Amino acid sequence: MKGVIQRVTEATVIVKGEPVAAIQTGLLVFLGVEKTDGEESCRKAARKIAGLRVFEDDHGKMNRSIKDIGGEILIVSQFTLAGSIEKGRRPS
Repeated sequence: MKGVIQRVTEATVIVKGEPVAAIQTGLLVFLGVEKTDGEESCRKAARKIAGLRVFEDDHGKMNRSIKDIGGEILIVSQFTLAGSIEKGRRPS
């Protein structure tokens, strides 16, 4: 499993011109799940993401988690993160 995590003030997923998901302040996670990833690795990743201290506290230090600020998480499947480009021109 590989992911890219971005702090956002808002994020929206649009499919065919229509919004299908949206959040306000929180985390946007692009997640590439691999064949070998099971339920436990998904649980571990969820706990890790929820506990990341990437939001500023009252002193300007990144000391707060998504839970601490009451933020939202938007997860977007991104298979290319888990793909290989060793052969050909398309991630497999």
